[in-house]
Amino acid sequence: MEQILGYLGLGLVLALAGIGSSIGTTTAGNAAEGALKRKPEASGSYMVLSALPATQGIYGFVAFFILLGKFTAGTVSGALCFGIGVSVGVACLLSAIRQGQVCANGIVGVSQGHNVFTNTLIYAALPEFYAILGLVGAIMAH
Repeated sequence: MEQILGYLGLGLVLALAGIGSSIGTTTAGNAAEGALKRKPEASGSYMVLSALPATQGIYGFVAFFILLGKFTAGTVSGALCFGIGVSVGVACLLSAIRQGQVCANGIVGVSQGHNVFTNTLIYAALPEFYAILGLVGAIMAH
């Protein structure tokens, strides 16, 4: 049972973070597609904002490798690995989805001629902070 929990936690951290990044990047990407019709010269800004939610998938990937090493070395129990995996996975999932929504709104603002790119980057960094905290928690667990 201990091994099942551990491997389930490993799978969840990777899957949930990846799903969140997929949803977040497509949310922003959909806004970018619409914005290209209105203001195609700002495509670089749209691309940067659309790519931001992908970072949570990277955090999930890093947490997966950290937990895999600790779990297979026996320094983290299966139950702890499961708990960390679910926690970091859910934090990355929700963070990426909400960050994608912030970025989508910024993309719409840029397409309407507003100078909101820098502010959108700042606002988008706020939900990402919680995914980073989850990753730091995974690193500190042992």
